[in-house]
Amino acid sequence: MASSLLRNPTFSSTPTPSLPTFSSTITTTTPLSFRFPPSPHHRRSSVSLRLSCSISDPSPPLPPHSLRRRRPDYIPNRISDPNYVRIFDTTLRDGEQSPGATLTSKEKLDIARQLAKLGVDIIEAGFPAASKDDFEAVKTISETVGNAVDENGYVPVICGLSRCNEKDIQTAWEAVRYAKRPRIHTFIATSDIHLEYKLKKSKKEVIEIARNMVQFARSLGCDDVEFSPEDAGRSEREFLYEILGEVIKAGATTLNIPDTVGITLPSEFGQLIADLKANTPGIDNVVISTHCQNDLGLSTANTLSGAHAGARQLEVTINGIGERAGNASLEEVVMAIKCRGDHVLGGLFTGIDTRHIVMTSKMVEDYTGMQTQPHKAIVGANAFAHESGIHQDGMLKHKGTYEIICPEEIGLERSNDAGIVLGKLSGRHALKDRLTELGYVLDDEQLSTIFWRFKSVAEQKKRVTDADIIALVSDEVFQPEAVWKLLDIQITCGTLGLSTATVKLADADGKEYCACSMGTGPVDSAYKAVDLIVKEPTTLLEYSMNAVTEGIDAIATTRVLVRGNNNYTSTNAITGEEVQRTFSGTGAGMDIVVSSVKAYVGALNKMLDFKENSHKKVLSRNIKVPA
Repeated sequence: MASSLLRNPTFSSTPTPSLPTFSSTITTTTPLSFRFPPSPHHRRSSVSLRLSCSISDPSPPLPPHSLRRRRPDYIPNRISDPNYVRIFDTTLRDGEQSPGATLTSKEKLDIARQLAKLGVDIIEAGFPAASKDDFEAVKTISETVGNAVDENGYVPVICGLSRCNEKDIQTAWEAVRYAKRPRIHTFIATSDIHLEYKLKKSKKEVIEIARNMVQFARSLGCDDVEFSPEDAGRSEREFLYEILGEVIKAGATTLNIPDTVGITLPSEFGQLIADLKANTPGIDNVVISTHCQNDLGLSTANTLSGAHAGARQLEVTINGIGERAGNASLEEVVMAIKCRGDHVLGGLFTGIDTRHIVMTSKMVEDYTGMQTQPHKAIVGANAFAHESGIHQDGMLKHKGTYEIICPEEIGLERSNDAGIVLGKLSGRHALKDRLTELGYVLDDEQLSTIFWRFKSVAEQKKRVTDADIIALVSDEVFQPEAVWKLLDIQITCGTLGLSTATVKLADADGKEYCACSMGTGPVDSAYKAVDLIVKEPTTLLEYSMNAVTEGIDAIATTRVLVRGNNNYTSTNAITGEEVQRTFSGTGAGMDIVVSSVKAYVGALNKMLDFKENSHKKVLSRNIKVPA
């Protein structure tokens, strides 16, 4: 029950009354009180809480979107509703640090707009000091998404990450200052291993740096400053109490507690939040946040445990992408709170419009090239699939027998419930309706492009499936800006000689180029022909292909990962080291060679876009941004 999310608390309860028959309309409440086990870290750290657990249908229907509770007005250092949990999305910063997940400026802006539709409270738009491209992307998001106020007064906070030095903080401020609600997020390591081997500084020196840099951020005119003690999960409690107390006095409004290496268990992380609440001077004047990495597969559980212990900002990413094993997944955390917030978590709720989850997940998957595993919770392809006969029998009788979430709540509608089968005679309106059911909201130009691709596929396939439609959307809509565009390709291959490929590309101005090359196979020869036109030295790191459906007439999707030989680099936010950028590309088509070339050209377009933006002059108040 609740103990699985908490920290093995010791329960004491009033005598349990006899239970009624489970029903979604009849509820019996048994008061439960529990106490966290005494902490070895401080004599005042034990915390008493009280929890009411409803005994009811284990899968009660979720309330309609119109009944979502109101998002409280934004105040940087406090939340007027004690049950409201802010969602801080770091997909564009920590998520982009996944190997191969490089995003172009346009893609970052698209994702930021989608995150605003989703209703996240804070968008960490990037690490402005990492590169000129990152700076410009964060600034553009601040100027656009950060000023788009909806009819309810909602506008996301736009946040920029910085290390604890004046240059980083100044650069972050120059990037986010144009937003209606700008925030600077600065951090410094606090664990013994980081102090000794990475920073080579004493605790006293680190406290002084943290205090001064928070004061410096506030002196720039930023009234919303977040501070993170990096590797807090392995830091000494007494040191955390001291440094956090000092940054609160210096003006920090949010304290983020990161489990940087994902080493804690839910019981430990919840206790850490409880200890900090009990022992940090001035903690009542700030918002406590969590940032949990997934190295042991516990990021979601740790995040929920932190929320239950008092954290009211949760740092997450779409699909859980991020450094190493990734971060806590937004969709998992949000849906866990939506499903169990009232029953187990004491009434916690968020302002997320969950109907946009599927669309956001798919956009991030396609833009980053980071494919979501089929059994991924909430958004995986199998999340609402039932193959077992016993399960299918139960689903036919009542969907609540094996599903605790309605797929419609996350923006997904089952095709077999819609009653429409798409084929070559289907019209634009039927396709638009199906796209909407799948979570895609496209403008007229995008719809027109998808429609003609759909008609082309429908001529070759008797029935076009949802997977086919999703592949077409990915191939047409979720593509980088075209520096080069594939026009035509002709392949000759077989056992009688070397494969040859003739490729025709068009540049951004529409000028056409043609090249021919030989290779060890059709894909190799085609890629070499592309290289002769583009003339950008690259190394192919990964190549993979999948059929989106069964059958010989399936659409093929291809993903490639390339690295430029001209050493395109950026600064890693955590280590401070220069890292080589890699670029992913995806393509889809009935012809596997065409699909492969589209993916390769897409990756090259990303790389060339990064190259172009890396050399642009930054004209923001004469701030020199590190290369």
